[in-house]
Amino acid sequence: MATRVAPADELAVAYRRLNAAYEQSLRYAEDVRDLYVRLQRSIGQSLLGLANAIEAKDPYTRGHSERVGGWSRRIAARLRLSPADVEIVGQAGLSTTSAKIGVPEPILRKRGALDAAEWTVMRRHPVTGAQIVAPFEHLAGAAVVIRHHHERCDGSGYPDGLPGAAIPLGARIVAVADVFDALTSERPYRAALPHQSALEHLVSEAGTTLDRDVVEAALAVYGDVGA
Repeated sequence: MATRVAPADELAVAYRRLNAAYEQSLRYAEDVRDLYVRLQRSIGQSLLGLANAIEAKDPYTRGHSERVGGWSRRIAARLRLSPADVEIVGQAGLSTTSAKIGVPEPILRKRGALDAAEWTVMRRHPVTGAQIVAPFEHLAGAAVVIRHHHERCDGSGYPDGLPGAAIPLGARIVAVADVFDALTSERPYRAALPHQSALEHLVSEAGTTLDRDVVEAALAVYGDVGA
């Protein structure tokens, strides 16, 4: 006759099996986490590579995308967005310059004011940028932000003239980061503004063209006016 296993032994065997399955599930979870981190790093490197390729056409905007992406992340974190949303906003900020791939170099480098026809071309670039990243499912959220990062709270922006809260929050964040970096960078048509002057400009636009709460968060990140 077969030897019958004692109940205590059965419990011990079941416990060991359960513990082994639990440890295996932890290893699987760790592998998935590592894969996600590598995927996010790969996405960031790809976006940065594309931005650098576009910025190589225009020395005045070199490094702009990387700075906007970094500042956008910090402002989003200051506003206590979820880690996933902070990442989306950062990816969108990093991708804003890639939107200008369809803008001719003479327009990008023009020293004077753009004429009506040139502005028509320039105002299309957020749509182009959104179309570039939209086919990638993991960048769908970033595509929306890219499309609307030139919208303004008073409805004067482009491409859709959205006002206030109709503008996605991520786009309102990138808008502030983009404006600040543009003001503090050399451009063909003007010299870079001092850090303090750029901060004062953000304050003057808060509640009009730029989101007031986002500007307040940006000031905490960049440094308070008068500090």
